[in-house]
Amino acid sequence: MNLLAEAFAWIFSPARLTGSLPLPTAIAQHLAFTFGSVAIAAAIAIPIGYLIGHTGRGREIAVFLSGAARALPALGLVVLLSLLLGVTFKTEAAVVAFVVLAIPSILAGAYAGIEAIDRTVIDAGRAMGMTEWQILFRIEMPLGLALLIGGLRSATLQVVATVTIGAYIGVGGLGFFILQGIGLRDFVEILGASIVVVALALALDGLFALLARFAVPRTDGPRVRAARLSRAPVPVPQVSR
Repeated sequence: MNLLAEAFAWIFSPARLTGSLPLPTAIAQHLAFTFGSVAIAAAIAIPIGYLIGHTGRGREIAVFLSGAARALPALGLVVLLSLLLGVTFKTEAAVVAFVVLAIPSILAGAYAGIEAIDRTVIDAGRAMGMTEWQILFRIEMPLGLALLIGGLRSATLQVVATVTIGAYIGVGGLGFFILQGIGLRDFVEILGASIVVVALALALDGLFALLARFAVPRTDGPRVRAARLSRAPVPVPQVSR
């Protein structure tokens, strides 16, 4: 308990506002890497996922590539790309590594959201004379939004944790304090920085959970219809004389 209390004291210490890397600056760097990498990955993966889900083609290839990308070791990928691109492009190397790790979850959420839609709804849209683009934008994208947000949620949590290891190649972020604490054997600093990373992950997870809640389309399911019927007045049969 003393170590935990000291870790919180380290976080809120005025000394965290000074030094070569103040804590607020490290948090800003961490979030910038996270949101920037997820945004780039989304720009790549969402159109491909929608194309796969709408046409039904290339799903096996997407599943294979997603599984292969998830099997890549994060630290090894970051170090490998930094060595290939050089020290002067270490930031770009880190971003590329984070994007590669974020794409599988977003891609899976995009095409799974469309594949999960009842085909009768899409057939009804075609029967009404809607074009394929209208079906995609008016039916498939809104109904598949919840699963897409789930994919973005998973990718964001993975990236916010992986950005921590970017300190090994000197790109900043909260991993700087963890790496520095390991070198100095300062367990208070290691635990304090880890708590901040966990707090960021929980905050982002709660944000996406809230978005997913509002993304679910409101429909009259069986329970709603049953509740309405239960409140409806029961007609009294007329007895003929």
